[in-house]
Amino acid sequence: MVQNHKGIEMNMITKVDQNEARDTYKISYIIHFLLGAGNLLPWNALITAVDYFGYLYPTKHVEKVFSVAYMTSSLLILVLMLSWNKWNQTMSLRLRLNLGFSMFVLCLMVTPIVDWINWDQNGTKVKSNATYCVVVVSVVVCGLADGLIGGSLIGSAGKLPKQYMQAIFAGTASSGVLICILRIITKVSLPHTPHGLKTSAHFYFIISTTVLIVCIICCNLLYKLPIMQQHYTHLVQDFLPCSRHKLRDVARTIKCPAFGIFAIYTVTLSIFPGFLAENLESSVFKDWYPILLITIYNVADFVGKSFTALYVVKSTSKATWGCVARLLFYPLFTACLHGPKWLKCEVSIVFLTTMLGLTNGYLTSVIMILAPKSVPSSEAEIAAIVLAVSLGMGLVAGSVLGWFWII
Repeated sequence: MVQNHKGIEMNMITKVDQNEARDTYKISYIIHFLLGAGNLLPWNALITAVDYFGYLYPTKHVEKVFSVAYMTSSLLILVLMLSWNKWNQTMSLRLRLNLGFSMFVLCLMVTPIVDWINWDQNGTKVKSNATYCVVVVSVVVCGLADGLIGGSLIGSAGKLPKQYMQAIFAGTASSGVLICILRIITKVSLPHTPHGLKTSAHFYFIISTTVLIVCIICCNLLYKLPIMQQHYTHLVQDFLPCSRHKLRDVARTIKCPAFGIFAIYTVTLSIFPGFLAENLESSVFKDWYPILLITIYNVADFVGKSFTALYVVKSTSKATWGCVARLLFYPLFTACLHGPKWLKCEVSIVFLTTMLGLTNGYLTSVIMILAPKSVPSSEAEIAAIVLAVSLGMGLVAGSVLGWFWII
């Protein structure tokens, strides 16, 4: 019997190896990377256009309102996915991804369309408030789509080999870099006038929407790859409805890394993007300053998440302590604004912003890779969604804290 079992295991390994060999060009990895980028692209597109929204709605705290609206609605969907046992059976992964990316495409075009409609109008205060409300509603819907896509991608990747989770989070970070580069190009290429600002922003949103359409094509192509057909077949075979008792057990098992994820994003979102975009000024960079800081953060975040492809800390406890240590960013940023004069300069803020991004990217990727592998494979998907909910709670907590925490 032992020999028979060994023979079966060897046959299974051989089949997996054969299927892995078909993914010669790492197409499945690249698609997961692109889907990860598409998942966070609308959020990055909204927050990076800080100069554009600041011009349209100068009396509104746009970055902070967007953060709370987007993150709260995203968390709502994640909690629903976690608590509703039959969500995986009611909506297939493919349907959820297609629905989510389609919602992204529609919502991201709301801002330029609303602006085009009101282009020739003087725009009284009532009309300005009405268009602002429409834009905020589109941000809320974007958050719902983000929760649907993010929870689905992270949940499925929790049961896949670890390189797919790494690809997703490296992709999320790359979207920030892509959006920042795109925003800088569109801003530089047109006159620094109200008309030029609007034209550059519209062009920027249209290109972002095009990338999302490519993501829709990719998520349908993913199912045609032999290696992914094998993986998804195993996901369906291994899926068992998650009882509340099992959910509590899984949450208890990964409570430390879940708390770490919560701590990471509470700290990050209370500083980025609201504080960096609204509370800092530079006589050197002027209105370029928030865009440059957001770009620096996104590049550092991408480097941190990509570095896990080379090295991953083996202990989730060490990673969790690293997450808690990020609380030091509060007194450090405070010192840069209210401390000694030699600290009150752009160099100090740039350095702290870089470290904020690096630690956010690396620690997030480490925990999201290790924690789902610390439970049985049948519970890996629910563990990944628990982590996604913790991440969402951290995003909401950080967004709300950003309103009350004034350095």
